[in-house]
Amino acid sequence: MSLYGTMRTGVSGMNAQSNRLSTVADNIANSSTVGYKKASVQFSSMILPTSNGAYNSGGVETDVRYSISSQGTFSYTTSETDLAINGDGFFIVKGDDGTPYLTRAGSFVLQDDGTLKNTAGYTLQGYEYDSNADPTIVVNGFDGLEPVDLSGSGISAVRSMTGTLNVNLPNAAQPGVAADIKTTSLKVYDSQGTSRLITFTYEKLTDNQWQVSAVEADGGTQVVAPVVLDFDADGNLVNPNPPELTIDPYTVAGAEVGDPAGPTGITLNIGNTTQLASSFSVEEGEVDGNAASKVKGYEIDDKGVVSIAYENGDLVPKFRVALASVQSPDNLNPVAGNMYTQSNDSGVVILGYAGSSGFGTILSGALEDSNVDVAEELTAMIESQRNYTANSKVFQTGSELMEVLVNLKR
Repeated sequence: MSLYGTMRTGVSGMNAQSNRLSTVADNIANSSTVGYKKASVQFSSMILPTSNGAYNSGGVETDVRYSISSQGTFSYTTSETDLAINGDGFFIVKGDDGTPYLTRAGSFVLQDDGTLKNTAGYTLQGYEYDSNADPTIVVNGFDGLEPVDLSGSGISAVRSMTGTLNVNLPNAAQPGVAADIKTTSLKVYDSQGTSRLITFTYEKLTDNQWQVSAVEADGGTQVVAPVVLDFDADGNLVNPNPPELTIDPYTVAGAEVGDPAGPTGITLNIGNTTQLASSFSVEEGEVDGNAASKVKGYEIDDKGVVSIAYENGDLVPKFRVALASVQSPDNLNPVAGNMYTQSNDSGVVILGYAGSSGFGTILSGALEDSNVDVAEELTAMIESQRNYTANSKVFQTGSELMEVLVNLKR
């Protein structure tokens, strides 16, 4: 047995316990850091060949591992832009240099430029929202991502374009009788948010046939020319076909043709209008658009759709937060700020949306806590301290024996 080998083994043990203490120190220091994933040290023995009955002491080597896939608990906040992922996946953020990173730290704050940044200064990434279809994702790359931007949304006014107006007309009504003439109204909006009240008048002409017209309530200007409604023997509408009414846009807006304040036409679907043995009733009456309204706040649903909430109750979707995953999250490369980058062992980064296959859901108004157990770390600290002391004793003993050996020549 080599005394030098004994000393080197003691040093190896002290270095290993020092590494363990370093991870414990980091874990305890970040026990309150949002989205932090604890580090741990795994030990493996280093054995040297033994020959002729002489044992050669080896040592111990360490491997630092990160519990990235272990989810922490959630703390709930009053900020709608605080986000947590319940399940698998990572937020995608970018720094000032444009490099994309993965993170579970979702403490995002709205900036003056409309972007959302976390406490480390990284900007949340996503795709512009499309109500007709999800944006096309580059599954294995970050192309197409852009910062979630809520700027330019101070006051909103959306012009009316389409709507629905379905009523039941009483089959017992008599032509030419004033009491049997029925009316109802709808409110529509031009592109500047000005509201106009449209009154619709229904008058029976003959059996299974009515006439509908519409005027602007304020000025009495006709905006829907008289249209004949024909019903079949079952009381269902058969004419006009298609079953639509078109409101004159420029008359409603009080504007000349070409005036940008005027909407481009308001089409009302009336296909479910009926003539049945019941009193006059409005079964469905709605129109899109809204008056000018200020922003009240923001809402982010469990699928990551970021919407602007206005004082009039409207929600306007603007962006959808993108998520990323890898086959082996624990093998990602950690970088400062609770960020991660792809490594050779982690697998390829795959992009998707919250709630889809392989991804968890997003919690708004919540933050993921660190997954550090302080009691466990303190226990590990005591163990490392004891083991470090024991290894130092091995080194000290080897040193003393070496001194004895040297003194044999004196």
